Amino acid sequence: MSQTPPPDMSAPKASSDDKGSIDVVASGGLEKHPNDLVEASAIALAPVSPNEPIVTRKELWAYYMYYNGDNGVGPLGFSMTLFQSLATSAGYDPVKGPGSSCLAPDASGQCVLPWAGGTKAVASIVLIANGVSFAVMTLIFTTIGSAADYGTFGRWLLFAVTIICWAAQFASMSLTEPSRWGVAMALFMIGFISYGATLVFYAAAFPRLARNTPHARKLRDMYESGQVSFEEYEREESLEKNKISNISTAHSNIGYIVVLCLNLALLLPKPISLNPKVNNYCLVLINGWWVIAGIWWFIFQQPRPGPPLPKGESYLTIGWKQLWLAAKQYKKLPYTFIYLFSFFLLADGLNTTGTLVSICQNDKFEFSFLQNTYLGLAQALTSTASTFGFWYIQRYWKISTKKMFVITNVFTILIPFWGMLGIWTEKIGFHNVWEFWAYNVVFGIFQAPYYAFSQTMMAELSPPGYDNMFFGLFGLSNRASSMIGPNVIQAIIDKSGDNWKGFPFLFALCAAASLIIWFGVDVQKGRRDAAKWAGDLRLERKAAGVVGGEGHGSEDLVRSD
Repeated sequence: MSQTPPPDMSAPKASSDDKGSIDVVASGGLEKHPNDLVEASAIALAPVSPNEPIVTRKELWAYYMYYNGDNGVGPLGFSMTLFQSLATSAGYDPVKGPGSSCLAPDASGQCVLPWAGGTKAVASIVLIANGVSFAVMTLIFTTIGSAADYGTFGRWLLFAVTIICWAAQFASMSLTEPSRWGVAMALFMIGFISYGATLVFYAAAFPRLARNTPHARKLRDMYESGQVSFEEYEREESLEKNKISNISTAHSNIGYIVVLCLNLALLLPKPISLNPKVNNYCLVLINGWWVIAGIWWFIFQQPRPGPPLPKGESYLTIGWKQLWLAAKQYKKLPYTFIYLFSFFLLADGLNTTGTLVSICQNDKFEFSFLQNTYLGLAQALTSTASTFGFWYIQRYWKISTKKMFVITNVFTILIPFWGMLGIWTEKIGFHNVWEFWAYNVVFGIFQAPYYAFSQTMMAELSPPGYDNMFFGLFGLSNRASSMIGPNVIQAIIDKSGDNWKGFPFLFALCAAASLIIWFGVDVQKGRRDAAKWAGDLRLERKAAGVVGGEGHGSEDLVRSD
């Protein structure tokens, strides 16, 4: 594919009726004036540097295939199952006392381990591991998240955290004895933290990629030449973002299916299925697929570097400064920050709900990798079909991203609500085998598109040129938010001895956050606020006579302070 340079953004192209300029001025909320045409264009459209190459087919497929491998089956699912299994085997029944087995036929159903001079429930220890992992993610995203906007740091940062995650997964071969549950906990946390980081820094490449596809650049040309209105351009560009987001999410689920089917080759045939290390072999196989599928992104990704790090700044401190400066802009970006705050709570509730359901599921199926593989396949197949289905529905009826997000989000609330019912009855509420099958199917149908639409909403509300900074904040809201939920839930479980007592708190958290997003976030206004904010900084930079006035994102923010 030819590397055609993007249209010149220093001035709008002329047309007979100047339709493009009029639409830009109207959308940007500026007073119509001939001398304001350059400023209006800068504010309304995302800045595209002439040095940013057009996305090639190989590059786009490499982007999809990375997510195909980074599907979470290993670090998010099976690693936790192996850790919980070893911890349960090493623990004892508190009703019968030390020396008893939590896995005995007449066990009480409770299981504890020595912890900090006392004891703690295994479920609480698993939740603590999750909570600490999310806290470390928070530190990572706040310290170096926005630093990834400079130079090629973001590219190498994704490569580094990917290698760490791969290493932690391969190291799972050492987890063969219950006494190694502490090592299992450490490897789970390292893998989980690095996996969460890969999702954030991978997603941060998405807005810049979406702005540079051949179709997106063609749309921009058509808009600037007056062939389409700003509203039509905005709608079509949003659909282009949704297309990439939905296809990449579908590929994640396709990878989910592939690795689970590969697992069956180990978990079904004898004698290998009877080997005590078969679960470890499964983790190595899953990780091997990620290496094979994911390495191509680092080979075919084209360079789209950010500006050089400002003089006197450090990669370890620039992130905190950028976050502080960005936070001070909340009045100019109200919908962006309302979304970030409410999504922080929503993701906390959803992530912790998933962990709690997984704990109940592992107990119900006695940590069986085979049963978890079957359940995972049910989720993966429905996730893949629903992602393409929701994308078709959105594209056919031109439905906005927010409306699609709201539809999927309803089921985010219903999952902890269903678990809450299990407090008062054992007929429903994640006490029965069929409920876990239903959960995985419903989760697949609605939650996979939910992730795709939530990412697209963030791309819509992010100021162009500040992708890593605001996706770092989004990562803080999404992956690193769950410091509250796990710690609250583990305290409830530890005190009550009942896993189901945690669901009411999670239901309240998800419901409150969802209502804020539904009624408090205007995506269209938020998108234009974000573009105007980025454009204003760009114009300030030009007015100050700074070289390279196209606007380079985070560097402008530092200078504008």
